Amino acid sequence: MLSPGKIQHILCTGNLVSKEAETLLKQICSDLNCARGDFDETVLTKDAPEYIIVKLGAFRIGVIHGHQVVPWGDKESLAIWQRKLDVDILIFGGTHQYKTFEYEGKFFINPGSMTGAFSGLESECTPTFVLMDINNNQLTSYVYQLENDDVKVKKKEFTKA
Repeated sequence: MLSPGKIQHILCTGNLVSKEAETLLKQICSDLNCARGDFDETVLTKDAPEYIIVKLGAFRIGVIHGHQVVPWGDKESLAIWQRKLDVDILIFGGTHQYKTFEYEGKFFINPGSMTGAFSGLESECTPTFVLMDINNNQLTSYVYQLENDDVKVKKKEFTKA
């Protein structure tokens, strides 16, 4: 699934923390779009922008790390960023916890942490990542979640009005 040539774009919320992590993602897909996280100061992504906006299908998608959202993961604060960036979908991180929701006709995705990295909000962090399939104005997101050494996949759909 994550072999080279199968993924067209990678949208990353930052905190790659090492050049090796960035190199690994670029081996999966050369189109790596990464926002700067709060721990990206000493690695190659230190020059990454605070946010990125990409257009895929009919969607404008914004990506932020999430450390700039106070309180972390707050719907109203995320909606402010969504409006500021004028995007249909906002991908955010910071909490290391997978979450998707619709709010005010827009879609919000926190892919969680692929490695299950420590979170200041929870004592345990389940490794997760999200793959998105975009077809014009239809988004289907698939979360891959590691639970008891088994990978579980859940699907969520969003249609742009």
